[in-house]
This record gives sequence, structure tokens and C-alpha cells, in this order.
Amino acid sequence: MMTVKEIRGRFLEFFEGKGHKIVPSAPMVIKDDPTLMFTNAGMNQFKDIILGNAPIKYNRIADSQKCLRVSGKHNDLEEVGHDTYHHTMFEMLGNWSFGDYFKQEAIAWAWELLTEVYGIDKDRLYVTIFEGASDEGLERDEEAEAFWKEHISPERIIDGNKHDNFWEMGETGPCGPCSEIHVDLRSDEERKLVDGKSLVNRDHPQVVEIWNLVFMQYNRRADGSLVSLPNKVIDTGMGLERLCMALQGKRSNYDTDVFTPLIAKVAELSRVKYGDSEDQDVAMRVIADHVRTIAFSITDGQLPSNAKAGYVIRRILRRAVRYGYTFLGQHEPFLYKLLPTLIESMGEHYPELKHQEGIITKVIMQEESSFLRTLETGMSLLEQHIQENIKDDEKMLPGTVVFELYDTYGFPTDLTELILRERGLGADLKGFEVEMQKQKERARSAAHITASDWIELHQGEGEFVGYDFEEAETEILRYREIEQKKQKSVQVVLSRNPFYAEGGGQIGDQGTLVGLEDGEVIKVLDTVKENNLPISVLEKVPTNPEQTFVGKIDVKRRRSTEANHSATHLLHHALREVLGEHVEQKGSFVSDKLLRFDFSHFSKMTKEELRMVERKVNEAIRQDSIREEHRSMPIDEAKAMGAMAFFGEKYGEEVRVIKYGNSIELCGGTHVSSTGVIGSFRIVSENSIAAGIRRIEAVTGVGADEYYFVLQDMMFELQGLFQNTPDLVKSIERMLSEDEQLRKELRQALDERKHAIVEKLMQKGEDRGGVILYHLHVSVSSSMAKDIAFGVKALAKEEEFVFVAGSNDDGKAVLTLMLSDGLVAKGYNAGTLVREAGKHIQGGGGGQPSFATAGGKKPEGLDVAIKEVLDKLGL
Repeated sequence: MMTVKEIRGRFLEFFEGKGHKIVPSAPMVIKDDPTLMFTNAGMNQFKDIILGNAPIKYNRIADSQKCLRVSGKHNDLEEVGHDTYHHTMFEMLGNWSFGDYFKQEAIAWAWELLTEVYGIDKDRLYVTIFEGASDEGLERDEEAEAFWKEHISPERIIDGNKHDNFWEMGETGPCGPCSEIHVDLRSDEERKLVDGKSLVNRDHPQVVEIWNLVFMQYNRRADGSLVSLPNKVIDTGMGLERLCMALQGKRSNYDTDVFTPLIAKVAELSRVKYGDSEDQDVAMRVIADHVRTIAFSITDGQLPSNAKAGYVIRRILRRAVRYGYTFLGQHEPFLYKLLPTLIESMGEHYPELKHQEGIITKVIMQEESSFLRTLETGMSLLEQHIQENIKDDEKMLPGTVVFELYDTYGFPTDLTELILRERGLGADLKGFEVEMQKQKERARSAAHITASDWIELHQGEGEFVGYDFEEAETEILRYREIEQKKQKSVQVVLSRNPFYAEGGGQIGDQGTLVGLEDGEVIKVLDTVKENNLPISVLEKVPTNPEQTFVGKIDVKRRRSTEANHSATHLLHHALREVLGEHVEQKGSFVSDKLLRFDFSHFSKMTKEELRMVERKVNEAIRQDSIREEHRSMPIDEAKAMGAMAFFGEKYGEEVRVIKYGNSIELCGGTHVSSTGVIGSFRIVSENSIAAGIRRIEAVTGVGADEYYFVLQDMMFELQGLFQNTPDLVKSIERMLSEDEQLRKELRQALDERKHAIVEKLMQKGEDRGGVILYHLHVSVSSSMAKDIAFGVKALAKEEEFVFVAGSNDDGKAVLTLMLSDGLVAKGYNAGTLVREAGKHIQGGGGGQPSFATAGGKKPEGLDVAIKEVLDKLGL
């Protein structure tokens, strides 16, 4: 039986033998592409080639690409782990042709590899072809059918509709018919009973698609029309996990050696046997799948967070933790313990896993610990909501509350359902879905961009000249109008472009376009990159867009940005000198205002370390090292001269190298001519953003001066407050000491007053039919009222009592209510009572059945609120 390593290796060897260049997997996390967060298909790293925005270096390419899918056809996150063949992360084996071979060779080689190299039984294979679409004038793909008939009997060729057999990159862009290869993995007995042909594309777990051959030959325009591509493209994708299932004779991807080592480790850690319980089996499959996604995402530079791609990774991680918590009894961090097993299984092909093992471990452990605390908090909040929101006659938690627990506190909805079900209660899932849909619509509305088709004005491709020129004569090659969040702007591609496009952490340039014929000045609002194409964003379409323009960058803004960018290089070098060579860049943001630098380090930097780094950077600035720039250096040569390449970044065969003294970096950004131009450097803050990841924010030049001036002004003001004392620190220490003594005396006085009030209340309690009413008439703070309530409870002991107080706390009405345990046992609820009475003080509140408070902005309504509470208590 072939192992997963052998299966992957044979694929690459086969296509290398067919003249393909074998390239490494691109990072699973995509940077500098606003249209995608993750690599979700093997073609993503070749989009710029397919779109014509980058030259074709190799006509034939093959690779094994890490991919991540959490939505779309057959990839709903909530399905992963419940069936046999869907995953979040998977490896896509693929081969490409850019203007070289097309359908005939792609089909012949796919058949040869599957049947001759891998030895799959031909009688178990079926293929689909595009049946055509009359509404778009697309004919049936009889060309593909003819080539398939050379290898497979006609009855095994199946027509497929546009949904299944016409592949599109998105709403616009390259597209074309495709041909899927399906394999029937059922037993001979099952195959005799039901023809496999009838099960193709019917979501049968043993009749599955393993390879899709895409024949890209059209370009979809914004108006929906199709035009032919200048270069036809072959793009194939075969899921390695499904292929292993077929070749290893398994009925589930999870039974292959892709996952069995991880599942065995989960079983060992949880002391649960795989196969004994369906719920536990699902949990182990979820965890085995998700830990791969989490580890590779962190390796590629994406940390779990609350925004965009980081939120997706956090959601996947929390799903794994939740399954372990609920079904495997894992109430302590455990996912990180699977990392050595994952590295042993995949580290040979992906050495970055081993290289980043320390950081991956720390990030996962911290995220697990945090979410386990969230689960405990969520349990408490859910219990509170059960008491406050579920009516006796409804037995249903409102959907708004279920959504709040999920969205605000990260508490899983299915766990909410489980806990409620155990209590004989239910969750309003329809209401939850309504709230979820509202959120999706808000997100979709915020993110949706409407773009018209490009209007071509001049032939040619854009050239970036901004490394050498601050302005340049240029033409608008093409433009389109876009709308996002009801804001309209214009995107243009310039022939000679001095504007740097946002990328590598550096913001895009702003400036102006000035018409040479009419003198019209158009603001350049931003410069971005889409599929490797630099695009300048204008405030409007020029009156005469076909004329020649002069593009002028905002020089002051660019110079400040360059100073901050070059300073990040000096900072990186200084950090490695001070902290050690384990320091690696994990992200950056560079603007004209500040720089932000994320790096790997496992502890908070000391004041001495920060000062030492500042000194080293400023020393490098004063040395005024001249920028050495190599724009097209072979990457191996760049590494040999000391330039660092980081996992998670995609580098070409030729790179740009920036060198200042001993600082050598691979970088595509703009930089100062010499370090002296930076002026000065000051660290503003240093903190943790994730386990093992620190962040420094700093300023340079004028920004550093302004930062110093702010600190200096603050010092002058403080000295003025202390009569310009020469020893400000001692004066502040003395003041703090005196302040603490006064606070201590105040706390003592308040305690004495509280005890006096409690004693007086106990003497004046009113017996109201066997229930003692303690009504506090003195207005005190909300915290004091709470302390008094609990003081009364301590002295009242077993007697039936009610404590109520209405206070005007600095203009705010506060209603405080305490009920004895006996009254709670009779069905009274303090939280419900104060919440309903809160309307009289124009507020609301809640709490526990025995103690609750309500706050409002109408103190004059307190008497009415207290009367309502007492009336409902029958007092």
C-alpha cells in the first residue's frame, strides 16, 4: 500500500517527466490580494499569470498546494468531521499549462497517471463533461468528449451542468468548461446492485470526485459576456486526501495515513478508543482535521484574532477545542500536544512546520487556554440568561440571547442547545438565524464592491518607476468605476507609474494626476495592488482621460513613509543583536505617521533591552549608511549574502535586496537613500499580540521629535504641579503615600458607617406578615448599598426578609433588592422584579434570584419603583 508521501511524490515525479517545472506550495494565507484571505485552490498563486499581469516563466508547472476552504460548495465548516471526505485544509495536486498544451494532453496524462502509475481500476472511473448552456450560447464540450473516448467507454462519460462543469474564478475573470474524474470505491456487491454512474455528483461518500481538469478559454466581463482568452490555460486540481482514500482501499479519508496518526494521538490523550462512539469519533476527526489548518496558518503568518482571516482561524481552533471539551472530556489545553505528531507526518515535505514549532505551540496553547476560560464564562452567562429570560410557559431561550452568547462571547450555539436540552429547555434557533443573517448582510454590504468593466484607452502594460522618480509622464491604459459602501471612485492602470502600490506592510502612495493638455488636476486617493496589478484610485474620471498626464506623488508623505520603512529594517537587525537570532519578522505596518513591527520573542522586553535597541537603531541612523539596492538578484545569491527569507512569504526566483550596513532584507518597498535621512528613532510601545509574538510601535524623524515634545511638555506640567521640584519622582512617591493613607482612613470611615447603618436597619425592620422589610431610606452609593444588603443578610440568618434601597448615586437612580433564600424558594426572583420596576427610573437591570440591581436616569421615580416591587412581593 502506497503511503501519502509516496502518492504525493509519484504525482510530482510523473509531471516532472512530462516537462513540468515543480514549484513549492505558496503560503496558505494570502497577502497583498484584497480578493482572497486564503489560498482556496491550486491556481491562486498563478492568478497574475492567468490574468496577464505577470510574464510566463514556465509554460508547464506542477505542485502540491496547501489550500483552505471553510465555505462554498461542499465545504461548510459545520460539515467537516461528520462525513468521510470534506476538510478545512487539504492538499491540492495540480498541473498547469499556460498557452502550451490543452485538452488532449491534460486528459491523456490524467488517465495515464490514474490507471497506469497509480493502478486504479478503469471500471471504477467515470468522467463528466460540460453539457453546454444555451442561455449563454455555450455549446456542449464535444472536443473533451472525443478525447475521453480514446481512453474510456462512452457510457462512462456523463454530461454535467453549468454548476458542476463550468469553472469560474469569480463573478468576473477567466473561466471555462471542466471535466471531472470520479471514482467508485464501493464494494463489488454494492456496485452490482446500483450502477455507479447514477451516483456521480450525488454526494455519495464512496462515489467521489478526485480530479478536476479545467479548460480555461474565456474571460467573464462585468456585464456577464464571455470573450476568448489570448492564452488558453489548463488548470487541474486533485485532492491528495481523496486520492489516498482511493489508493489505500479505505472508505474514509480519515482512515488513511494522512489522518490516522493524529487520530491515534487524540485517542491516546483523551483515553478514548476510536470507533466506540459516533460522537467521539466525529470529535476526533474534527480535531485531526482542524489542527492541520491551525498549525499551517500560524506557520504562514496568520495568528488567530477577531478580524478577517484571523477570525476564521480562531473559529476553527475554537471548534476543535469545543469538540474536545464536550465529547472527549478535554477541559485543559491539549491541541498543542498534537504538533509533534503532525510534524512527524508532514514535516519532511513542509519543513517550515518544524522550524516554527515553538511559536505554533505557544500560540495554540494560549488560544486554547483563553477559549476554555470563555467556555466557563459562557456557562455562567447562559445560566444567568436561563434565569432571566426563559418564561415558565415558553421554555425557550430567545434567539437574540443565543446570538449574543455566540457573537459577543464566542459561546458555541450547539453547546447552548446541548445545555438547554439537558434542562428540558430549547433555543429559538429561527430567531438566532435571523440575527445571524442580519450580521452577514451587514458584513456583505460593507465588503461588496461593484466594479464596471475595464475601459481600454491605450495598449500596453503598466511599469512601476517609483523607485527612481517622484513624478512621471504617463497615460491611463485603462480605467473602471467602482462603488463600495455607497462611495464611488475610479481605478486606473497607468503606463509609467510613480505611485507605490500598498504591499509588504507599506501603505500606498497618494498624489495627483495633472493633464498636460487641459491642466486638470485629479487627486490620487490611494494606490493598491490586485492580482499583482498596481491600481491607482482617483477621485473621479478625468474630463479627458485619453490625454497624457504627469503623475506626481505626495513627496512629503512618501519620504516619511520611507523613513519609517527603512527604520523597520534597522529595528529588525537591532532586535536580533539584542534578543537573539530567534527573532523573526511576523508582520509590519508602515505609514507616514508610524511604524509597527511584529516579531517572534517569548517574553516582554525589559526597559534595558528596549533602550539598547533604541540606541543601536539611532547609532545605525547616525552612521548614515548608503542604501545598497539589488533589484533582480537570484534568491539563492541573496540568501548567500545574508538576506533572510521567511516562511509564509512567497518569493520569486529573482528578488529585490535592500542593504544598510549589516542590515540585509528582501523587500519590495521604497526606502531612504541613506540611514541619516531617517533623523531619529523612538519606541512608543512594546506589547504582546499573541503567544510568542511581540509588537513594537515606533516613530522616526519629525514624528520622533513630536513624541519627545509631548513627553517634555508633560514633564514640565508635572513639575509645575509640584512647585517645580527638582526631584519629581520623590515628590510623586510622597504624594502617593499620603494618598494611600487617606484612602485607608476613608475606607475605615465608610466601613464604620456601613456597620452603623446595618445595625440601625436591623433595629428598625418592619414585620410584614412574617417577612421582615429592611427599607434603606438614606441615599448611598451603589457599592455601599450592595455591602449593606449583604450585611443585612449575614445578620438576618434564617429569617424571611426583604432588603430594598433606592439611591441617587451622583445623579443616577439605583434600585437595590435582596431577598432571603426562603422567598427565592417560593418562586420570587429579584432579577425579574428590578428589571420590571426599572421602567419607572427610565432604566433596566437584573441579577441573581436573590440579589439584583437596576440603574436609570430618573431618580424621582425610585419611590414608585420600590412600591411596585413591594406590591408584587405582597408587602
